Amino acid sequence: MDAGALLPGWTRAHVVAHVARNADAMRNLLVGVRTGQDRPAYASAKARQADIEQGAGLRASELMADLAASAMALRTVARQLPEMGWLVPVRILDSASFPAAQLLTRRLVEVELHHCDLGAGYGPAGWPAAFAAMELAEPMRSWRQDRLGYPEPAQAGTLMSPARPPAPWNPNRPLPGSWLGTR
Repeated sequence: MDAGALLPGWTRAHVVAHVARNADAMRNLLVGVRTGQDRPAYASAKARQADIEQGAGLRASELMADLAASAMALRTVARQLPEMGWLVPVRILDSASFPAAQLLTRRLVEVELHHCDLGAGYGPAGWPAAFAAMELAEPMRSWRQDRLGYPEPAQAGTLMSPARPPAPWNPNRPLPGSWLGTR
């Protein structure tokens, strides 16, 4: 986890900690929607960065447990949200507001793009076809485009999980559970 990531100044541990804190931020927003409270995703940009730094300092086993717990907590809250809750506007830090339903796509983008950022053998060629073809709003579209410029991952000698088929997806149906990072 101490190896450098493809994001300048970050290790793989930073990337994983960021993905975990992103799940917490999205959960905070959905809890706010469910309870009718205006809850921020993060206490502040400074607190967000401090939380990522703190997570990056954890042992690998602790960080992976944190990532799994944060993803499952987001999944739990998302599954409990009433249908009308998905229409409620939310915002992350200084972003423009958007319907809570867009958090699902944003989570998928976070998981797929930051998986590439680890520099651990996963790249755009490994993206599910549905993700590669998905229409994304800015800045997500540009972020995905940036990853297309990454060098092809070296397959030989890389420790990777066995390949698994992509989750089924139909453009006319909701995204499967993989968007939460729990697949």
